Order: sequence, then C-alpha cells, then structure tokens
Amino acid sequence: MSQAHAFFEAHQGRLQQAVAANRSREFWSPYPEAPSGRIYGENAQAEGLARFEGYLGKPFELACADAVEQVGEEASPYGIELGMRYARPDTEALIARMQGAMEAWRDAGPDIRAGVCLEILERLNKRSFEMAYAVMHTTGQGFVMAFQAGGPHAQDRGLEAVAAAWSAMKEVPAATDWVKPQGKNPPISLTKRFHIVPRGVSLVVACATFPTWNTYPGLFASLVTGNPVIVKPHPGSVLPVAISVEVAQQVLAEAGFDPCLVSMVPDSRSAPVAKELAQHPSVRLIDFTGSAAFGNWLEQNCRQAEVFTEKSGVNSIIIDSVDSMKAVARNLTTSLSLYSGQMCTAPQAIFIPRDGIETADGRLSFDEVADYLAGSIARFTSNTEVAVHVLGAIQSPDTLARLEACVGLGEVALQSQALAHPEFPNACIRTPLLLKVDAADIETYSEERFGPISFLIATDNTDHSIELARRVIGEQGAITLGVYSTDEAVLDKAEQLAMDVKVALSCNLTGAFLVNQSAAFSDFHATGGNPAANASLTDGAFVSRRFVVVQSRRETPPREEE
Repeated sequence: MSQAHAFFEAHQGRLQQAVAANRSREFWSPYPEAPSGRIYGENAQAEGLARFEGYLGKPFELACADAVEQVGEEASPYGIELGMRYARPDTEALIARMQGAMEAWRDAGPDIRAGVCLEILERLNKRSFEMAYAVMHTTGQGFVMAFQAGGPHAQDRGLEAVAAAWSAMKEVPAATDWVKPQGKNPPISLTKRFHIVPRGVSLVVACATFPTWNTYPGLFASLVTGNPVIVKPHPGSVLPVAISVEVAQQVLAEAGFDPCLVSMVPDSRSAPVAKELAQHPSVRLIDFTGSAAFGNWLEQNCRQAEVFTEKSGVNSIIIDSVDSMKAVARNLTTSLSLYSGQMCTAPQAIFIPRDGIETADGRLSFDEVADYLAGSIARFTSNTEVAVHVLGAIQSPDTLARLEACVGLGEVALQSQALAHPEFPNACIRTPLLLKVDAADIETYSEERFGPISFLIATDNTDHSIELARRVIGEQGAITLGVYSTDEAVLDKAEQLAMDVKVALSCNLTGAFLVNQSAAFSDFHATGGNPAANASLTDGAFVSRRFVVVQSRRETPPREEE
C-alpha cells in the first residue's frame, strides 16, 4: 500500500463522521478545543512556544520556485520583536510548476486527495500550541482564542470543507453503462465515463485577523478537488500561513506528490501582489476575506476565475424586550469585548427604542439600557488581568486610528481606555467604545467601523429598528443579526427579516454562546446572499464550483439476447 493510500485508510472513519455531521448539523468536533496538556501532551505547550520562538528573527524555508526577494514586516501587537523573513517565489515559475504537478494530483482521485488533506489537518492539530503563539503574536488574539480559532476551530472548518467537497465528488459515478430501448430496433448502448476535473490554480488571499480560520475552508476545498493552491498571506500575519503551508508540503511530499501543490506567495504593504496574482490567466479560483473595496474589485475584475468573497458588513442587534437586562448585558459585554471587536461577526449597530424596553423588572429607558451595557463592560474591563486575555490586542494601526477618529461621531456612553498587559508592557490594548446616536444619523452607523466600536441607536420603536436593520443590512451586508424579545410576534418578524436580507439570526442569547461564534459542521458562516459575502462556509456551492465533470461516451455493441 502506498503512503497516499495509507493516509486515506487511516482517516476514512473520521471523514465519514464529518460527512454525517455536515448532514445532521448536530454538534461534532474531532479536534479538542481546550489547550490542555492532558489532551495534547504535558510538554505540548512548552514545545509549541519553543518552536514559535525558534522562528523569530530567521528566514522561514518552504519548498518553492526560485525566490525573487525576501520579505517580512510582521509586528506583534503585544510588542515583542518578530523579524521573520519569507521568500517570495517567481510567480510564473511557481504557476508553471503547479500546472505540471496538477495532472498527477487530479488523477489520484477524491479518496487519495481527501486522505492527504486529513493527514495535513491531523498534523496541524498536533502543532496547535505552536500555531496559537504564531496567531497570537501576529493577530493580537488572546492566547486561548488564538489556540482555539487558529487551531482546532480552523481545523474543524478545513475538515468540514474536505467532507463537503468529497461528498459532492463521490455523488458522481466513475462510469456507467447507458442503454436506451428503441422498441423493435436494437437499443442504443453507450459506456459513459465521468471525470472530476479541477478548474486550475487556486488563490487564497488570507486576512490579517484570522489567517487560518478564514483560510482553511478555501484552501482545503480547492486542494481536495484537485486544484493547486497559492496562499497569499496578509503582510501582518504571515507566520500562521507559513506553518500551515509547511505542514501541507511535508505531507504532499510523503504521499508522492509535488510539495508545491500548496505554496505561499508573501508580499509587503508597499509592493502588494494580490491583484497581479488574482488576474493571472491560470488562476481559476479565488478566495478572499477582507474589505468590501477589494472584495468587490475581485468580483468585478477577475472574470477568468470563480471568486468567493467574505467582505465587510454591519452586524446588528435589535433589543425589543428582555427578561433580564443583566443577563443580556453580560452576554453582549463578551460579544463586544471579544478580540476587541476585530471579528467579521462582531456586533456594531445596536437598535433600541428611544422610549425604552420592557423587562421582567419593569421598564428601562433608552439611557438606562445604555447604562446597563456601559456599566457591564466597564466592570468587566476593570479586572485587567482577566480582560486583557479576552480583549487581545489591536492588530493594525489603522484600527487604532479608526477608534480614535470615531469618538466624535456620537454621545459617548463608554469611553475606550488603554489597558496595561501584565506580561507584555508594549501591548496595544483598548477597551470598547460605545456611542449613542439617533436613528436619523444613518450615515454614521451604517458604515463598518472595524474594531472595538459600537453604536447604540435610538429608534422610534421596534418596527422602526427592524426596518433600519433591513435597510442597513440590505445595503451594506452583515454576517450576524441578533434579536432580543420576549414577544413571539417580534421574533417571527425577526425571522422574516433574516430571510429577507439573508443573514444568520440569533435570538435571546444570554448564556455562554455568543452571536460572534460560528460552529463548524453546523453553522453556515455567511449566507452568500447579502453584500457582506458572496459565498457561505460551507454549503454545496462553495465546494461544487471548484471542479467540473467531464464525460466521455463510447458506443458499445448491444448485448445479445440470451
């Protein structure tokens, strides 16, 4: 048995479990999310830290075509020196090599490709602590979040994509005998073959804040369907991508394939290469997470490729009535504080009737609801030793500048504060900014303000809140919508709103689960139906558009009657 076949044999049970989970949408995860030595090994964290520290100040070596330059400008949001350098390969030479390697990868078939992908994911899981430090110090996520989102949760999303794509490919038979009766005449008899054929080179443009979670679905969906993959990391978050590509290359080589079937093309802010790569005639698939401006440009200018985008939007919360404002405030405090709002799912626009809301303890005015939220966040962030690990650090200077510029956009309900990290004195940490605005100020709150910035919007009533959310999401897009109401009629209206504007809805979240969170194998991340994204993780369209079916037909002599 070849090593490639051995990978499939070793992982086919897990693959079948993933297929079943995709169909049931029930909870399932093969990769433990707890950063525990009992699970990953007593020395796993120390070894992961040592491996991360071993990268600092050194060139990172990957298999690739001849390098044209060395690039590297990552800066840790926690203030430590990074100093890694990465080779940027010659684009034409790399694509030529990938195209040369694609035939063998295509002909290996769905089972072998799935086995290789699952082995890559298994090895990435074993290096989750190393990945956690890499993600933490390039994105600013707190360590636990970096471990979970950068490691097991990203791996879940990768496996989800592999399972969905494998299922789609396996629905097509390899061959069939086709016989059409012709009455008194001999039947028409054809032998038909069906070939799964990849579209071509795939480009994954990674984002700065979630370089693995948002990258793995496109990477693995393209790879398992037979397409070579170029990952173009964000200049600020290269190391997590480099580690991922390194692992993929090692497994591909062991399985007997060209390691450059998965490659990385880094760049710099001053000399970006994403547009050049995206318009290359051999690039037939593009996955992108980031700004609406560049996502829209890709959709409009890369006609040679299938383009999958997740872009900026305005995630919204509608508060109509609640049982316990304290419980709602506690949940929203975590949602607004988690990773300082630097998430594509973080709420920004919070619609509240100006004459207040009903609660189990009596009516609260708009200002009292605002005070509840501001007070809850202030109490949470006052416990600095806990808060810094939830807030993480600000990844980009642009986000910090945006935070400072937004202060004058409304009445300040809660001022953003700088916090000192007990372990990293140079960390850039900011608490959430809450601004009170009127519904009429739609230009203020209908623009995505990426970062720890949210607006408390005074509306005429809940119906007005729903209509404003409809307008904002319809025009700007959103990935999440949250609604709080004790009235079933309002919840029904919210359900209708969600379907109308095609956004995922969460109702009355007061416990540990947040509107920000998206669970692999169950939640469809984005719908592909509003301006925030033209694709969904992970539905059938996300995987089936990455390959075509080419058939051949041969006439065969009709079978003789016995």
